[in-house]
Amino acid sequence: QVHLVESGGGLVQPGGSLRLSCAASGFGVDIYAIGWFRQAPGKEREWVSCISRNDGGGTHYAESVKGRFTISRDNAKNTVYLQMNSLKPEDTAVYYCAADGVSYYCSGYDYPYDSWGQGTQVTVSS
Repeated sequence: QVHLVESGGGLVQPGGSLRLSCAASGFGVDIYAIGWFRQAPGKEREWVSCISRNDGGGTHYAESVKGRFTISRDNAKNTVYLQMNSLKPEDTAVYYCAADGVSYYCSGYDYPYDSWGQGTQVTVSS
């Protein structure tokens, strides 16, 4: 059974950094496309970043986070990370990771992802 658990959220000042983790069980993160999404209060869920299957496809970022966030994968730990630097108040949201076991390339849309974690809260405030 596919299971995802996010961690690493918290309260950070503007300009600070956090690293989110998405620990997977029931499947190998190297053969799934993994995405990070976020949802702020009163707003729709939005795509943040994704990483394609290990054998190609690369990484992709929303324009709002490009140059500040980095997605990576540790196959030995079966975990995907989202390193977030230069955080801004508008990055405040619940962050979710999601897994797509069918697509070769990761997607910026939520419908290909069929397994989701419970989310971790990120608050950027002084």
